[in-house]
Amino acid sequence: MVVLGAAVVLFWPERPVPAAPTADASAAADGHKFVLRMAAPQSYLPGSLPQGVGQPLQGLARVVADFEARFPDTRVEIIAVPIEREFLVTQLSGGAAPDIVCVNVEDVWVDVQKHWYVPLDRYLEQPNPFVVAKGDPRAPGTRQWWDMFAYQAITRGKAAPDGRNYCISLDMVETGIFYNKTLFAAHGLRPPETWSEFLVLLQRAKELGLTPLLTNVDCLADWGADLVFDQFYRELLPGIDVKKDDPVRAAYLQGYLDPEELAFLQRQGFFTRRDPRYVEVWRKLGELRPYLTKDINNQDFVREFVTQQAAMIWNGSWFVYRLHADKQLGFDWGVFYLPPMFPADSPYASGLPMCVIGGVGNQLEVTNSALSDTDPALPFAERMARSERLQRVVALLQFICLPENTDRIVNEFEAFVPNIVGVPARPQLDPFVEILKRRYTTTKWTYSFDLRFTDILKRTLHLYLTGAITLDEFMRWQEGNIATASGNFVQRMNFDFAPLQQEWDRMAPVRAGFRDLPTPPPAR
Repeated sequence: MVVLGAAVVLFWPERPVPAAPTADASAAADGHKFVLRMAAPQSYLPGSLPQGVGQPLQGLARVVADFEARFPDTRVEIIAVPIEREFLVTQLSGGAAPDIVCVNVEDVWVDVQKHWYVPLDRYLEQPNPFVVAKGDPRAPGTRQWWDMFAYQAITRGKAAPDGRNYCISLDMVETGIFYNKTLFAAHGLRPPETWSEFLVLLQRAKELGLTPLLTNVDCLADWGADLVFDQFYRELLPGIDVKKDDPVRAAYLQGYLDPEELAFLQRQGFFTRRDPRYVEVWRKLGELRPYLTKDINNQDFVREFVTQQAAMIWNGSWFVYRLHADKQLGFDWGVFYLPPMFPADSPYASGLPMCVIGGVGNQLEVTNSALSDTDPALPFAERMARSERLQRVVALLQFICLPENTDRIVNEFEAFVPNIVGVPARPQLDPFVEILKRRYTTTKWTYSFDLRFTDILKRTLHLYLTGAITLDEFMRWQEGNIATASGNFVQRMNFDFAPLQQEWDRMAPVRAGFRDLPTPPPAR
């Protein structure tokens, strides 16, 4: 559920008002020393009904109530805010954002130089005091808060390009192809092992009079583009990964192309009509069009699957809850991942398994609002050191990470895989636990640049997939779109390409062994 408009306080009881003075001006009216504002992840918003099924959620509210009981001088407001980047940028730039927000960390990366977000490394590298208080010296979190996270490589791999960590990854998420297992068995169908087999399966489903695959242009522009891109570019990384990550980040990201690298490569002719691999990405996605629902702009295509008018649906792990909670579903279902491409499918296919495009799910960040009890004129590091309010905000996140609390929040319904040691995933999520063992994607296009870039991509991809424009016309649009987005990024970040150029020149011998690389555009 996305709540648009102004932030709204939800389901919070009235509190008595002591007469004592307070240290936090925002809390003075109700007598609490601290009033912390937490923009709850939409998936855990108290009082909401996930996917319109089951009982209203209360897990996060109960955990917060326990936190307030331990800290009577603190009140926590759980609020709902729009997830659109424009809203967050407006709030952050004006110092009016909630103390804790839930934002995809790739969006955080592009703004870290503005001091909108608080790096959490100093806290993650220290013990979690709530774990220490329990007195078990072997418990994860006794030595470092870091030790509490189950998916270590993924969690630590979300460090920003500046090497610092800005988010707490409470859970994991991934996509998959949900299929009607009963229908498959009745017609002798099985999950595919290659892209070619996938296309044959889609055709068979179409011949049965069904919609073969339910998805929309948003999923194709995001998930689809990243998966196919990884298939064609992964093997090029030794010759094009011009910005080496620190060891902690590299252990999971394994050569992830950050926005500045994409911008640099675009200037070398990559991601243009002169780049045959990039053209091939979109040609392969175009192969799916005959098998998709007619309206690929549709944002609500679940009904067609649950009424057995469609054989498969591409959705996220959160869809498990919708299916599991439906007592009148009438069929068994399963999950498989998009199959890999081999040279028989495309001359640029690697044959490697499709990568992870999900990873961390709900990502919690601390904003500069947590420092509102300090002088804004002070250096940022000094404000962090002096802020009592920040200490209390961090304490809330540490409290949430206790296994019993994460269990109450994440496992309230089957949607996400918990990322805290000692908190098991719901059994229905086992297919996604397996998928998450794969390597991470080469890049995430929709989180690399601005919303204008993503909007143009989706609009033109829709035109291409519906036959309104040709592949070449789509490529012309996309080439200009990337060039503009890259230019805006470089200008905004005032980025110096000299170190990347130096690394590019050094790796020239590696690229000499590659075929069909693009040529740089003519010098102006």
